[in-house]
This record gives sequence, C-alpha cells and structure tokens, in this order.
Amino acid sequence: MKYGTWTISSYEESAAGALRAAGWSPVTAAVLCSRGYDTPEKAQEFLSADVPLSSPMDLLDMDKAVRRVRKALERREHICVFGDYDVDGITATCLLTDFLRKRGAHVTSYIPARLEEGYGLNEIAVRALRAQDVKLIITVDCGITANQEAALCKELGMELVITDHHECKSDLPEAVAVVDPHRKDQPEPVLEMAGVGVAFKLAAALAGDQEALLAEYCDLLCLGTVADVMPLTGENRKMVWRGLQALSNPKRVGLAALMAECGALRPPITAGTIGYTLAPRINAAGRMGHVEIATELFLTNDAARAVDLASQLCKLNRKRQDVESGIYRQAVSMLPAGKAPKAIVLADETWHQGVVGIVASRLAEEYSCPTFLICLDGDKGKASSRSYGGFNLFSSLEQVSDLLESYGGHELAAGFTIRRDRIDRFRERIYELTDAFSKSPDCNPALQIDCEIPPQLLTVQNVQQLDELEPCGAGCPRPVLFMRSLTVSDLSEVGGGKHLRLRLSGNGYHFNAIFFSTTAKLAAVALGDVVDIAYTPQINEYRGLRTVQLNLLDIRPDEQARARLGAGKALYRRHLQGQVLSAQEFDRLIPERQDFVAVWRYLAASAQNGVVCEEFGCLVRKITRYAGCTYSGSKIRVCLDVFQEQGLLQMEQRPKLLVIRLTSDGHKVDLESSPTLLHLKELKAGT
Repeated sequence: MKYGTWTISSYEESAAGALRAAGWSPVTAAVLCSRGYDTPEKAQEFLSADVPLSSPMDLLDMDKAVRRVRKALERREHICVFGDYDVDGITATCLLTDFLRKRGAHVTSYIPARLEEGYGLNEIAVRALRAQDVKLIITVDCGITANQEAALCKELGMELVITDHHECKSDLPEAVAVVDPHRKDQPEPVLEMAGVGVAFKLAAALAGDQEALLAEYCDLLCLGTVADVMPLTGENRKMVWRGLQALSNPKRVGLAALMAECGALRPPITAGTIGYTLAPRINAAGRMGHVEIATELFLTNDAARAVDLASQLCKLNRKRQDVESGIYRQAVSMLPAGKAPKAIVLADETWHQGVVGIVASRLAEEYSCPTFLICLDGDKGKASSRSYGGFNLFSSLEQVSDLLESYGGHELAAGFTIRRDRIDRFRERIYELTDAFSKSPDCNPALQIDCEIPPQLLTVQNVQQLDELEPCGAGCPRPVLFMRSLTVSDLSEVGGGKHLRLRLSGNGYHFNAIFFSTTAKLAAVALGDVVDIAYTPQINEYRGLRTVQLNLLDIRPDEQARARLGAGKALYRRHLQGQVLSAQEFDRLIPERQDFVAVWRYLAASAQNGVVCEEFGCLVRKITRYAGCTYSGSKIRVCLDVFQEQGLLQMEQRPKLLVIRLTSDGHKVDLESSPTLLHLKELKAGT
C-alpha cells in the first residue's frame, strides 16, 4: 500500500444520468460528477478549450520589456535569450529565439551547462556574453532570484529583461523589466503558467496577434506547460489542447523526428505522451550535460540533422535511466532503519547532479514524504528537492534560508546550495517543519480517488471515451477509479523486475493490470490475496486486439483483511504497553507449538540466502496461506519475537519492509524458556 489513506469521492446517480443523457459516456459522466461538474453546463465549461487569452499587458513590467526589446530590434543590438535546461526552459528559449530571429534580430540562445555553471544566470555566463558584445539579456524560465547577476550585468554595461514564473523573494533583481506572474505586487488573478507561457506572452505583446502566434508556437507551449506540471485549466488548457492537435501532425522537423524515434506518432497524442515519452527524452539533454542537442533539435530546419539529433536524445535518455537506477538503489540503502520517515535528506559525493531530481521524485512518491537529495562537491553541495502531500518547498527553504547559500523554485520542486557542515542542521530543521506540517490541516497525503465504478462498465468503448477529459494533467488529472474485493490470480515482475503485472478476478470479471515502478514486495501483494485497487483504466492494443488494462496507482488488502491485521497490531501494541488483557486476548496472542512450527517452516522455505524481506501484513497473509489456517498478526509477531530472543533470527524494521535474517545453526532451541513466552503465560494464568 503506497498511500496511507484513500479518499474515495462519490456522486449522485441522478446527476450522472443527466450527463449521460447529454451525451457523456457512463464512466466519464461518473468522473465529472464526482469532481463537482454535475450538470452538462458545468462539465462543458470546465472541459472547454475555447477560452479567450488574457492580454500580455496584464503582466507587470510587460510594457517596459516590450519597449526595450523593440529598441534592440530597431538598433540591431546583439540579444541573448537565456534559458533553463529543463523542457520548460528549452521550449521557452527556442520559442523566443525563433520568434526574434524571424523578425530580423541578432540573437544568441544560451542555456548554462548544468554541471559546470548550475541553474540560471551566473557570472561565467554573463562575462562570456559581454565578451560577445551582447547588449540585452532576456531570461526565460529563470532569473527571478538572480539579484547578484543582475547587478553584474549593470556593472558590465548590459541591460536585463527577466521573464520567469518561479516564486519571488521579497527583493526583485534590478532589471529593465521583471515579468513574473508570481510577483508579490502582481494584481489578481495570478496566471499559473509555465516559463514558456510567459515567454509566449512577451512574444505576443511584441507581435500584437496572440491567436496567430498561438497557432505557430502551440506545440512548444504544449510541451513546456505539460512537462512543468502546470494546471491544465483556463489558458493553459487552450494552449495544450491546440498543441496536442499540432503534435498529431508535427510541422517542426525536430519534433517530428523525436516522435518518430520514440514511437510516439501513433494516435491518440495526449498529455501523457508528453509526460511519459517526450519530456523524459528532452530533459535527458539537460540532465546529462548536452542541452545543446535539444535546442538545436527544436530550432533546426534540416530534417536529416533532426533525425540524428533525435537519436542522440534517446541514447542520452537510456544512459540517464542507468544512472538514475544506481542513485536510487544507493539512496534507498542509506535510509535509516525504522518506520517511514517524515522527510528524506540524503547527501553523497558520487551522485549525478542532473539526475538526482528524478530520484527525489521517485523517493518522495514511494515513501510518501518530501525528499531532498544533495550532490556534494568539496565543502558545498547542490540539492534537488521534491514535495509530497502539499508541503510547500519554496516556503520551507525560505524558513531555513539562514543555512543556505542560495535557493529557488516553487511549491513542488526546488533547488538550493548548502555548505557541507550545515547539512545536519538543515536536516533537523526540515524534520521539524515536516513534523509540524504533518499535524496541520494543510497536509493532504491521501490518494484522491474519483469514484467506484462497477466492473461491467469497464468496456473498451467506455474507457476509450474517457479521452473526452483530455488534456489530462495537473488540474484535470486522469481518472482514478476504485474497485474492491478482487483476487490476485496471477502476478509476475516484468521489465527486468522494475514493474509488476497482475491478473485480477472478481464477480465473474477478469482484468489484466500493471503496476509501474514497483515489485510484489514493495506493493505488499501475493498470489491469492483479496485486494482493493486504485487504478486508471487504459486501452492496450496487441496484434490488433484491443482490451482494457488497469494501470494501478495503489493496491491494498480488502476491508476484511485490513480489519484483521489492524486488530492484531492493536493487540500487540497493548501487550507491549503492558495493558491488561483478557484470557481470550491472551489466546490470540500466545503461540502454541504448532504455530511456531508453521511460522518457522514458512521462513525456512521462503528465505533467500537466509533472508526474508516482506511488508508485515503481506508476511502474515503468506504464512496463513502456507499453513492452511488463519493467523493473527499479533500471534505471528510474538512467534518472531520468541525466535529472536532464542537466537534463531534477527529482525530489522526498514521504512517499508521487515527484514528477517535466519541465524539458526541447526541446534535445537527450547522456545518454552523464552522470557517473552514465560511472561505472557504467567500473565494469562493470573486472569
């Protein structure tokens, strides 16, 4: 069970009926109603991609930015578009560079080398650009915290226009214009748009015709907006919807080559195509220190060159995956023993700075807590962090800024630089902040599930019609549905052990399911388990046959099994706390000889190299099936305690798994002399 709590919404059948009558499919209607769009009018308004674009001039300082860029165009000044090395920054850089070049500008695009220069404006870059006689630097997707670099630009006689979308500090950089929808003095409503969206607004203010410009650059807008996890509502929804249409027949030769190289040209093209297929490959260029491959890919008009660049990107992505796997395994091994942490703060000298952000995302989701991974280099370290459960990273870094050399980002993802000797104190402060947050009403670690759908509605046609909700992403997520009391009739690990494939059965229905980035142990599931699932349905096509496949987001024992396990854990806790127990409760707690035999035989039969590693609830269910009779978790736990006391095994509780190492040398041991067992029997005799 990945999420501690599942929050399952419901809906009024009469409202769903009204949506079905208006033409929505049964599953789509149920999802819309569960999200509060319970009339045809509300549903249509929410899903509409036909909304007017706000005026670029609504953004503070846009008028100043336009005047300065027009002046540079008139004077043929050397302009630098300075971006970031993620998908948002790359698309923003390419959009504005292409726009200005088509208007005759002398433009250089510059994205800093991630490993050598780090994020954003930096002294190395500024001095290099001054040596190239650059007169105006326009930042995209960066710059809002570059106060020192802005001062250096002024000192060197260069002018600076900042466009960004990240959170702002109290003091803005000194520049000709600072355009950022998150400026604290920006009038409401604040536009939640990506860096490429802000760059587009500057181009639109210069061009004067937003709709024509949207038709030209909607593909790049779509890529950057989805990859940066912006809410797909309002203007963003329109931009992404138009972009997905354009990507179905890409005109940009670089995009066409990339989509062909990774097999993404077959319809439907969705936001998921970007998030899971295109964005990781584009990001790989920046992560692995070759961002120039991605920028050239999007700016080239040479189809043959585009094919070569696309191939290079895919090779870089495969290399990135290998590096990521190594860092992930090492980071997991560094986690402290005990229960799951409220935050993860780890540091190492060997980690690849361009890849730790992905690992941080993976750990944050897997261990359900904010994660901070620090790449050490000498006496300093550069970190990537990812949020979980609503924890605001930027706000938290503001609160510990006295320990940091620099920081930036937003609520969900942030980076910072820290001195090595301050990491331990930083960890302590973060633990304090996450502990306080976990007790606040703002903490929301639950898995949000739209609704329960009867299995008979999961037809190919109904699942296909969920595309009516596209584009799906932040603000309009893919539907998460619920189904209860299914039996695991088959399971196997696929993709080199990276993913879990299951066959689930119940009420005469059978479904194939896939649980990505997990194993049977991590999912705490075994053959024969009766489970509830949270899933997103999808269509799987193989050799012309189209079937419904369930993409699992989480899996847990059914209600009856959870109740049994919960009662066993509660009884065991009461025993540890020395509370008074009844004779019947002692019977459920104290093992008999046949119980010890059953538990030991299972451990001996299933151990690999003398080790059993399981989530405790799953271990209980496996022993129950192995022995052919029902065991409570409390009795099995006492068996394990007795075995450990008598030197037969050692136990270590990891954040998700119980690790049991068998240490028996084959000699007989008198279990009846166990202090735990003697104490329990003595207490029972006194009842």
